[in-house]
Amino acid sequence: MAEPAQRTLKPRKRPVQARSTASVAAILEATLQVLLEVGKERLTTTRVAARAGVSVGTLYQYFPNKSALLQAVLRDHLDGVARAVEAASQAHRGETPQAMAKALVTAFLKAKLSRVEASKALYSVSDDVDGGKVVAEMGVRSHAAIVAMLKTANKPLATRVETVASVLQGIMAGVSRRMLESGYPEGQVSSLSRELIVVACAYVRASC
Repeated sequence: MAEPAQRTLKPRKRPVQARSTASVAAILEATLQVLLEVGKERLTTTRVAARAGVSVGTLYQYFPNKSALLQAVLRDHLDGVARAVEAASQAHRGETPQAMAKALVTAFLKAKLSRVEASKALYSVSDDVDGGKVVAEMGVRSHAAIVAMLKTANKPLATRVETVASVLQGIMAGVSRRMLESGYPEGQVSSLSRELIVVACAYVRASC
């Protein structure tokens, strides 16, 4: 009998030593490279292990199957986005709402779209590896960080900060998703960022 999906997607164990951590990092990067090179259908654990320079047995110590491997790469990517949002939110406490919005958009897009082709590839496999659950988990983290930042704004918001945080998250996620779905050119990320900053700043200004 097949294992439940939520169980088979879980890593077998977490790396605890520096060498193990390095091996897992190499495996995750190799997974992304192979995904970009041959696509999700032709990606195999054998290909990934060879690209990472580890044995298939070593790979299986951490990831039980291809789906677990792909979810781990997606989770690692989204964790990086959440950490960028958390760092920006911490660094810009006490500033104007507009400055906060600008810093937030800049940090989010830099983390989300620094490797556009990789983000597109991960977006394409998200539905196959319960990506919605991972996105939701990271969204909770980002929301908490943004709310905490907005509460320190030097000009109080007339709209509930939880609502403002949710709208800002929706704006950022919606624009970045549209970009990934439409094949937006990587070289135009900076112009996209400028336009999104205009929208976000206008919104928080209207919320004061």
